[in-house]
Amino acid sequence: MLTLTLLSMAVALTCMGLAETVLTFCIAQIVAAIALAIYEPISRALMSDVCPQPLRLKYFSWRYTATNVGWAIGPLMGIAAGAASTILFVIAGVVYAMFALALNMLHVPIHQSDDVSKAPASPPLLESLKAAIRDPRLAFFVSGGTLLIAVYGQWSATLAPYLTANVAEGMQIYAYLVSINGAAVLIGNPFAHRFVERAGALNGLVIGCMLFAFGEVGFLSAAGFWGLAVSMVVFTIGEILVVPCEYMLVDGIANDRSRGSYFGAHSFSTIGNFIGPTLGGAMLGAFGGPGMFLLFAGFAAISAILFAIGTRMPPPKAAAQQSSAGSPEAATGPYLRDAYRVA
Repeated sequence: MLTLTLLSMAVALTCMGLAETVLTFCIAQIVAAIALAIYEPISRALMSDVCPQPLRLKYFSWRYTATNVGWAIGPLMGIAAGAASTILFVIAGVVYAMFALALNMLHVPIHQSDDVSKAPASPPLLESLKAAIRDPRLAFFVSGGTLLIAVYGQWSATLAPYLTANVAEGMQIYAYLVSINGAAVLIGNPFAHRFVERAGALNGLVIGCMLFAFGEVGFLSAAGFWGLAVSMVVFTIGEILVVPCEYMLVDGIANDRSRGSYFGAHSFSTIGNFIGPTLGGAMLGAFGGPGMFLLFAGFAAISAILFAIGTRMPPPKAAAQQSSAGSPEAATGPYLRDAYRVA
């Protein structure tokens, strides 16, 4: 499935580069968006399957860092190539096709727990997805993740209008803040990874939510560049804590048979990319900066509460009985595997 997704992305990008009509380009863009939506949960589930449990946090963190590097380098390459250049789309399509070919030829080792090897075959996809949807813990995680993505997913779409309208030389400051965000991600990720290993995924996420709230209040109260820069560093540290911790918490409530379905259901939280700019922009227009920044600070606080509640909820009865049959740790709480529990 992952190979097919990468091939679809390769075809879509190549078509974008060769498209001669707006309709063709839009269709290719839709195919690419669908492929990306499928790729995200599948790639996370595959990373969990491939990586031994103690190393998953490390690789989730580096995956997030690599994504940010791509976001930083991609636009610069586009600017260097020129607005009229289409060759980069074709080159990107070829790169995706090479990744798909390499993945298809590569033997991927799967790390499974001992109880899974003794369990019956994996349930059908529809049953696995239903089980994920019925898990109350995942419902809290999806709700909390939606609010978190509303805070950090499209922060530039809400911060830029505020700076332009309320701060002298706001656009120049905004450009600096984007660079500070990228640099803080690259520099801070190794330290954040070590901190989460010691503190636990839930503690790391709660602290990240607190830093989000402090960063939003800092944006509101900052009077100049240095105040905004410090607030951006605080906000970014929260981001590099929250993203891998959230994935680890979802991984902690899934088993090897249902992990793909759990990550797939959790991907619904990306609706926060729509909620954040929409509600944030509405609050900015109606109440100014205080309304928008306090809304996002409230989202961060509520998200921490939702994740804390979710980790302390029992699994569905069917899943609990199935887990207890193969693993003595299923009845212990919080209801997460040892590697993800609160330290």
